[in-house]
Amino acid sequence: MKRMSVAGLRKFVLDEAAKMNETLEQGKTAAEDVKADETDAADLASTLEKDLDHMKALKIHEARIKKKLARISEAKQIVRSRIMKRLK
Repeated sequence: MKRMSVAGLRKFVLDEAAKMNETLEQGKTAAEDVKADETDAADLASTLEKDLDHMKALKIHEARIKKKLARISEAKQIVRSRIMKRLK
């Protein structure tokens, strides 16, 4: 049995409530009677492709930022050691 977090349970309940409201808005009594919007697989593939490209760009950006952070940390350490030498 998998435990559900409070946020997960809240999301689940809100999603189910939205489904029921949609069913009632269409004048149907059961959710099975409602026509679902169909999406072409090509549309989903292009969206997935865009998401993957965005993820790759973010990884490259993250690598650049990590390099800059390493340089900053190194400079910070050098300055810290200079300060400690002068205080002695």
